[in-house]
Order: sequence, then C-alpha cells, then structure tokens
Amino acid sequence: MMVPEELEAVLSGQGWPVPPQGCDSGPPEPAHLRRNTCYIVLAVLLNEENEVLMMQEAKSECRGRWYLPAGRMEPKETIVEAMQREVQEETGLQCRPLTLLAVEERGPTWVRFAFLAQPTGGTLKTLQEADAESLQARWWDRESPALPLRAQDIVPLMDLALQYRASPAHPPTLPAELPCTPVCQRLLVAFAGRGGALWLLLATAGSPHLPLAASELPPSRRGEGLGAAVQRLLRECLAQPQAALCIRGLLGVQHSGQEPGRSDGVCFNTVATIGGPGGQEAPPELKGQGFVWWKVEEDALRSRILPRLSASSLVPMPS
Repeated sequence: MMVPEELEAVLSGQGWPVPPQGCDSGPPEPAHLRRNTCYIVLAVLLNEENEVLMMQEAKSECRGRWYLPAGRMEPKETIVEAMQREVQEETGLQCRPLTLLAVEERGPTWVRFAFLAQPTGGTLKTLQEADAESLQARWWDRESPALPLRAQDIVPLMDLALQYRASPAHPPTLPAELPCTPVCQRLLVAFAGRGGALWLLLATAGSPHLPLAASELPPSRRGEGLGAAVQRLLRECLAQPQAALCIRGLLGVQHSGQEPGRSDGVCFNTVATIGGPGGQEAPPELKGQGFVWWKVEEDALRSRILPRLSASSLVPMPS
C-alpha cells in the first residue's frame, strides 16, 4: 500500500507524481495554463530594518504608482524562476525564495503565488535605468513618505511577510518541480473522531491514493475556483454531501514548466477537514465504490498528520 509513502512526501512538501491517467473527479474542460488559466508570481522582500522592496510602475494605466514586484509566468519557467526574473527585471536585485506566503485565486483563471524572498545581490534600479518593466525601486518603511499604491491587495501580503519573519506559521514551503497537465488538487480530507481517531478519504481506482480533483473552466470563463473542486468531489462520494467541510490550506504546490501545454499544470496539495473535532464516532457514509475511509492506526503517522490539520500550519489559500 503506497498511501503512507505518498502521505509522507506530501506532508513534507516534496509532492507526489500526478498519474498520467488523470484525476478522480474532473469536469469536461479542466483548467490549463495559457489555454484558459494565468499564473502570477509576486515577492515580498524585507531588509534588516523590515523595510519592504517596492517598484514604481511604468505601465501607462498605473504609471508612477508603487507595487510589489510581480508579473506573469512565461513558458518553460518554474514558479521560482518566474519570481526571481520578475524581481530582477523590476527592482535590479537578485533573490532567493524562503517560502510561499500564500496562494491566491480568483477561480482557476487567475492564480497568484506570493513568496517571501531574501535579496542576494544586485543594485536597486534608479530612474536613470527606467524601462518598460518599471521606473525605479526602493525600500519602504510603510510609514514615511506614504507611497501611492497601485492597489491595496498587497497590504495583507506585506503584513503576512512581517508576521512570518517574526514567528513562522508554517514550515518553509517551496514549489516541488513535478509535472502535471491540468490545474488540480490532491486532497488530504481528514475526519477526526472521538478519542484521537483519524480517518482519511482515499480514492480506490488503481492502488489506493489521496483523491485528485481537477479544476473546471465553465463556458462563462469565470471558473469554479479551487474550493469548488473540493466540494464537487465530496458531492460525488458522500452519501450526505451537506457534511461540514473546511478547507484549511496548502501543504505544498507541484509544477514543472518544461513542456508548455503538457507538464506545466499545477497540483495543489490541499488539506480539508470534515465535521467538528471529536464530535462524532465515525466519518460520514460514502456512496459508490470509488472512495473509502482509511483509519490511520499507526501512531507515528497519526502524529504527523494531526498537527497539519490546523490552518496555522499551512500555506494560506485565500480566494
């Protein structure tokens, strides 16, 4: 049984291959990068004084306003490579990633990977070096002088970076370079019963494994969102799909940009819980033959999983 090995890899952030046969739950038209999905990278860099690295926009629609270094991924890039390129192009600095701070989505059509990163070299871009990428860069203490921001959506990410530096909320988590075709989620769906009992939802097609759910892009092009993919899978397998579900956050992200259109999908390793802690004896009933509840009997494995069911131990996934 491969489940403990798969669990260990996913819990440690290393990821686990997405099988070529696809997902256990999926729509007629899954989301795919560049066909109907856009990936954005963003970085928060802090100096020793906790000042934030900012860049001044050169684009006509927001020229002169300030923002965190950010931009779209390009073909054949990894997520980290895209982030490092955007930081250097827009600020003049090289950097190395420390951790994912958050993965934000507006349906699968727009997914942004926000990093905390550390400067490693280069010099700040000046007005004399202005180009189409940015006008200049500077360190900002967020107080004086006030900078006119392009948008307020970066303020919570600055706060999150400062909080993480002061007291890391989750283990350092960076994308694992593993290929998959669609945008999908590997789901660690847990039910914690009375007395510390723990069950995990498994898919049974082939060998038992953590379920995979593909994200959908409906004809409206609005997208169903990553959370809705989880809801869809549970509707398909639970006899009473109204069971309380809470999506906690991410254990990690898997991506490889080597083969555009074939291997540059993203797999989000997502934690969700069903029901209140210790409120019931057994998990909700399943329907059909495609899924089972697996009771985790091994104490060492249970002790690895239980702490990761808390949102505070996971990469946030706001939507």
